[in-house]
Amino acid sequence: MDNTQTPSRSELVRRASELVPLLQKNAAWAEENRRLPEDNIGALTDAGFFKLRIPTRYGGYESDMRTMSEVVAELARGDGSTSWTYAVWTISTWIAGLFPDSVQDEIFSTPDVRVCGILSPSATAAPTKGGVIVNGKWTFNSGSQQSHWNTNAAILLTPDGGHEPIMTAIPLADLEIVDDWYTAGLRGSGSVSTIARDVFVPHERVLSMGPVLREQYSSKLNADSPIYRAPLLPTACSTVSGTVLGLAKAAKEAFFERLPGRKITYTSYEKQSEAPLTHLQVAEATVKIDEAEFHAYRAADLVDAKSINGEGWTLEERARIRLDMGAVCQRAKEAVDILNTASGGSSIYSSVPIQRIERDVQTLNLHAVMHPNTNLELYGRVLCGLEPNTHYL
Repeated sequence: MDNTQTPSRSELVRRASELVPLLQKNAAWAEENRRLPEDNIGALTDAGFFKLRIPTRYGGYESDMRTMSEVVAELARGDGSTSWTYAVWTISTWIAGLFPDSVQDEIFSTPDVRVCGILSPSATAAPTKGGVIVNGKWTFNSGSQQSHWNTNAAILLTPDGGHEPIMTAIPLADLEIVDDWYTAGLRGSGSVSTIARDVFVPHERVLSMGPVLREQYSSKLNADSPIYRAPLLPTACSTVSGTVLGLAKAAKEAFFERLPGRKITYTSYEKQSEAPLTHLQVAEATVKIDEAEFHAYRAADLVDAKSINGEGWTLEERARIRLDMGAVCQRAKEAVDILNTASGGSSIYSSVPIQRIERDVQTLNLHAVMHPNTNLELYGRVLCGLEPNTHYL
């Protein structure tokens, strides 16, 4: 049933802001237990956040990219792991909307369904009667222990000896969970590995990645929806950029919360707030956060504008979305590094949020698709008239 009561962007961002204290309170538990607390998932559900990328005919909101970016950033002010996992869920839910409508009927029959996903085709699929048999392992599968479905990339081995990248939709109940998420950052995201052992996937739950990367999607009922005119990679990149931006904002807030009453040990400064060094540090960090925000929202606004108008994408525009994401990561990390450095020795205690924020933002900067150097090189190649060295655009 179509939903005619889609909340406004400002309302959804307000709801995200109201969750920040809860997420901050539960962040240490999430890190210690390497998954999201059920309280966090319940709060996201109650706020309607799992509806943002569900088609309206299933009661979803079909929220635009700028709304997604702002909500994800706001959640990251509370906890990076919650924001990241939620971002992955929304991207994968959007991907579910690319499948044939009958598959969507199955997936979205679960209210507030949680769909996780992996874009790296690290498994294989062999043709069989009525579908494919999938075998292999996916690492970094964020939120999979608390998800209902998994949209997983794989390599289809064709009878003529060839291969083709595909996307599959698999119930989590069909996969084996490997609890191997012991990491320095984003520990609460529960990004464990999943394994498929002779999992049968029917044809209708298999998408060829070639057409998907050219915006040739299989859903007929979503064809006229602006959010389903968007390309896959710009959609994913714009979404996760919000997490990095929100972490930088969280670092600034955490620094200023501890600033009153702090001194600079082994100096004559009884108040850190009076030291010119501090003034330079907070000003420089703030400028970098502003720059990160510019890139995050420029990307989101471009996705929305082209989706609404049904415009095609140039190669440079696709590469620029990757550049924007890389710039968000780079500038946010620089800002967090400055604020972390200015936080003093007492900030290394696990009870002080900025040490966790530092590790989370460093982890995201190492993500293969998000790495600033990779994205700078990609954009530079395109500007110099060379072919991109990736299909993920």
